[in-house]
Amino acid sequence: MSTTTAAQETFAWGRRHWLILLMFLAIVIGYSDRVNISVAAVSMKEQLGWSQTTKGFVLSSFFIGYMSCMFVSGWLCMRFGGKLVLGVAVLWWTAFTLLTPIAAVVSTPVLIAARIGMGMGEAAMFPAAIHMIGIWTVGLERDRGNSIVLSGISLGTVIGLAVTGWIVGHYDWPMAFYVFGVVGLLWAIAWFAIASDDPASDPRVTPLERTMLVGNRSSPGAAAAKMPWEILLFRSSVWALVATHFATTWTLYMLLSWLPSYFRDVQGVSIANSGFLSAAPWLSMFLMTYVGIWLSQFVIRKTGRVIFGRKLLQCTGLLGSGAMLLLAQYTHSVGAALAVVCIATGLLGFCWVGYGSNFLDLAPRHSGLLVGYSNTFATVPGIIGVAIAGWLVDLTGGYSATFAMAAGVSFAGAVIYMIYGNDKVLID
Repeated sequence: MSTTTAAQETFAWGRRHWLILLMFLAIVIGYSDRVNISVAAVSMKEQLGWSQTTKGFVLSSFFIGYMSCMFVSGWLCMRFGGKLVLGVAVLWWTAFTLLTPIAAVVSTPVLIAARIGMGMGEAAMFPAAIHMIGIWTVGLERDRGNSIVLSGISLGTVIGLAVTGWIVGHYDWPMAFYVFGVVGLLWAIAWFAIASDDPASDPRVTPLERTMLVGNRSSPGAAAAKMPWEILLFRSSVWALVATHFATTWTLYMLLSWLPSYFRDVQGVSIANSGFLSAAPWLSMFLMTYVGIWLSQFVIRKTGRVIFGRKLLQCTGLLGSGAMLLLAQYTHSVGAALAVVCIATGLLGFCWVGYGSNFLDLAPRHSGLLVGYSNTFATVPGIIGVAIAGWLVDLTGGYSATFAMAAGVSFAGAVIYMIYGNDKVLID
């Protein structure tokens, strides 16, 4: 475990906290933009005559662009710095968000192309954010900052689903994309005005922060000179992280894409209400992420073992979530289904504190590269998992098989991480 001083444990507001807040908001915006189509697609399917399988391909196409640019995004962070990469990325995906309604009206292939373009922009979101966290935080504050930023996944999903449901219910589905697109433009203005890649040279850094962050200087360009292929390809701790990351995103992407349709098709709720009901599990995840932050840091302080805290949170999240998904097939009311899904999704929030912080353990200042590498594989569920879910729904007429498959993947990921997960630094 990294040594932390009393100063590092205080929450004296400084420059780093503004950056953490902005990166948290970037994740919120990214996931709002990503999931709003899950609610809008219910109306789009009816207007445009899609089958469930067609809708599955539209929803999964985002991840083709997302996966194709993930690893290169991590390299770009090392080459050009997180400020530029994240700022350009938000502007890129915002442009495609605004173009989505036009693309959908033209044709399904054009819509798929727009979704792929949007995914290419969002690919840089996590590598750039975690790269910046590695530079701007230390000790247990690094864990907190990382988990807070990742909690934007669930809050962004809540906002994307609930607000889109309201917009679609009162206006029409294109308006949702225009509203979220404008928010992205406003964020980019704030980011370029405030963000910095180097705490050592930023005059707005407080004296306490300068003392804390000494040695965290970023040198864009130098770190990207040599790719650590031996570490990425042949270390068991890296592949354990990849496996559990893959397992987490399998359930995440399946629920992100199909919960509104599940509540509409199985529970018989309206389009607007399906958006609000689908938002509740992600609010549960948001709250449970902060429970996980407290629990993880309590365990690490008590035991002095970082990896024990990581494994406890990660395996509890995956095993508990998988068990709840298996239970979902036995629910026969909206209330019971909502409760089970909320527990499953809430427990998955523990994973942001588990595997999410492990990137910074293994590669403190190369974490963006490691995130890009791991997330390349962890995006596969967004392509095949979301599409398979649509195929299984068409094949079986229900969601039980889809939930069971997600549970099986979660169990496998928990076992692999429990055996091979590690927190030993591989590259600084």
